[in-house]
Amino acid sequence: MIRKDPAVNVLGEPLVGCSADPVTGFFRDGHCNTCAEDAGSHTVCAIMTAEFLAYSAYVGNDLSTPRPEFRFPGLKPGDRWCLCAARFLQAHDEGCAPDVALDATHVRALEIVPMDVLKSHAA
Repeated sequence: MIRKDPAVNVLGEPLVGCSADPVTGFFRDGHCNTCAEDAGSHTVCAIMTAEFLAYSAYVGNDLSTPRPEFRFPGLKPGDRWCLCAARFLQAHDEGCAPDVALDATHVRALEIVPMDVLKSHAA
């Protein structure tokens, strides 16, 4: 059985929801919960921008195209999504990181993304 890590955000408070429409998260529970099996660390609650979506597609992860077979509607600017922490940091390094909802970003994101970087993109 997969066990979720404690639902704590980067502020040390209870993790709040990231998005129920579209439903996001490693567990597809609307939260950026994580666990040992979440190899991608889907822990950063990011607010999509056109620039970031284009960047993500460019580096091989098209988040805009609907994939009905996976019940994935495709993302558009303004959608919130539990993003892989390493992809967020990569986008930050390239100058196109989206804004972040700190209260919905899991504390485990700090294993990959420094807090000052997250704060610099706080919504």
